[in-house]
Amino acid sequence: MDLQLEGKVAVITGSSRGLGLASARALVGEGARVCVCARGVERLEEAVRELRAEAGADEAVVGVEADLNTASGVETVIDRTVTTYGGIDILVNNVGKAGGGGLLETTDTEWQAALDATLYPAIRASRLAVPHMRARSGGVIIMIASIWGRESGGRMTYNAVKAAEISLAKALAGQLAKDNIRVNSVAPGSISFPGGSWAKRQAEDPEGMAAFVTRELPFGRFGRAEEVGQVVAFLASPRASWVSGASVTVDGCQSRALF
Repeated sequence: MDLQLEGKVAVITGSSRGLGLASARALVGEGARVCVCARGVERLEEAVRELRAEAGADEAVVGVEADLNTASGVETVIDRTVTTYGGIDILVNNVGKAGGGGLLETTDTEWQAALDATLYPAIRASRLAVPHMRARSGGVIIMIASIWGRESGGRMTYNAVKAAEISLAKALAGQLAKDNIRVNSVAPGSISFPGGSWAKRQAEDPEGMAAFVTRELPFGRFGRAEEVGQVVAFLASPRASWVSGASVTVDGCQSRALF
């Protein structure tokens, strides 16, 4: 299926590896021009080389070193994209992480860090991208959330910020429909990729992770990053023109929620 993304301009935050890189790869594969960004220069440059090779054109991908925990870092990414490609059609808010433990052990600093690394970048990037989407008579915003934003599970701070991203996507979908801007969230389950937390746990505790797979993952394996990336590309495309305000689960039947 042709997703009709040829020439579209996409920004993917936190995209030097994992779900962000998989989303960038899927979009590049459909002919989109993509801005990828990260704090780590070495891995970012490697990701840019990989994507340019797949696209067969250096101009198809631009890499921006930026700290998206800061307002200035987000602004740098959006400005560089617009300067390079003339506008923005697609924004994938992927960057995020959260620390801490239980209620009594988690400090205000850890709560603020979770917000700064996950929710605020999504808010800031969306706010900056929307005027450029309006100038192009429409666009798409996608939040990479988690099944642990749809139901209880995972680290408490992560659960909270991912639920906030899903709520933000729903609110923005209603606000921006008049501008022909669609907003959705994607809720992955446990996805394993090189350098990711699940891959590290598999290396450190293979027996424990094998038991986790048997107990929690009905298909008997972890999800793959590209399985999320392909859903992102579809939702970003005109083929999903009547999908907005949705939270799309990509978890191999891992979650327990009915809706």
